[in-house]
Amino acid sequence: MIRLHVAVDCRNILGEGPMWNTQEQCLYWVDAFAPAIHRLDPASGAHCSWPMPADIGSFVFLPDGRLIGGMRSGFNLIDLANNSVTPLINPVASDERLMLNDGKCDRAGRYWCGSVHSDFVGRQAALFRLDGNLHCQRMDDGFSIANGIAFSPDDKTLYFSDTRAETVYAYDFDLAKGEVANRRVFFRTDDIEGRIDGATVDSDGNYWCALVHGGAIACIDPTGHLIQRIELPIKHPTMCTFGGPKLDTLYVTSASALQTAEQQPHYPLAGALFAIEDSGARGLPEPFFSTNFEKG
Repeated sequence: MIRLHVAVDCRNILGEGPMWNTQEQCLYWVDAFAPAIHRLDPASGAHCSWPMPADIGSFVFLPDGRLIGGMRSGFNLIDLANNSVTPLINPVASDERLMLNDGKCDRAGRYWCGSVHSDFVGRQAALFRLDGNLHCQRMDDGFSIANGIAFSPDDKTLYFSDTRAETVYAYDFDLAKGEVANRRVFFRTDDIEGRIDGATVDSDGNYWCALVHGGAIACIDPTGHLIQRIELPIKHPTMCTFGGPKLDTLYVTSASALQTAEQQPHYPLAGALFAIEDSGARGLPEPFFSTNFEKG
């Protein structure tokens, strides 16, 4: 029997990017538009946050405890212990309405990160790859909202969703070279409630994703079939990730900003962080960014 509870009643404007840190046994996530990084220690219940100087869509961990964040100002080195944010490289500097959005590391330690246009103008979103030497390469483009990045357990498939296009794509993925090819449709949301936002993959290769506007988490098997839907007491979940000592707790961020005035009284927990127990699934450890640039 699946159990659902509120992990932190944080009322985020746009909670996003939950990531379990296996070194610290803590969960990190962001509030994208009241920009901050949050951390929960489930063992103690301690919750803390650090304000950020710009909107932030995602981040990845460095082995030394620092982070790299994908922000409106590009990729930044974030040192929470010293409250510092240092610009690294900005692949979207040509348009201030573009910002980096969903992202995570592959198992070679590269940061894959998509972008989004704040006004959803055209199909200007792209998929980028940031390498350890801080070289950034555009890997694909022509999207509306880049989301749902995840890697199959065998490292042969990269998943990527274009939320407004109602589509999750799968690419052939070459881990050794860091290359993608053969983009194809993996799943579409035309016939279900909600659109794919952030996602993760479990140890069996199933793709778990937040159905923003749909109030649920969906589980899609490796063949592209919906096999489970978990309803939530909110309308706008944004991303999910596995955490906990056994990586069997599914944490879910959510947004309060996306609610209509009519929805607000019916979903008082909008913006909270949720935890789902006893789903029967286990996640995989999130890789850390593998860097060869000098410590700042």
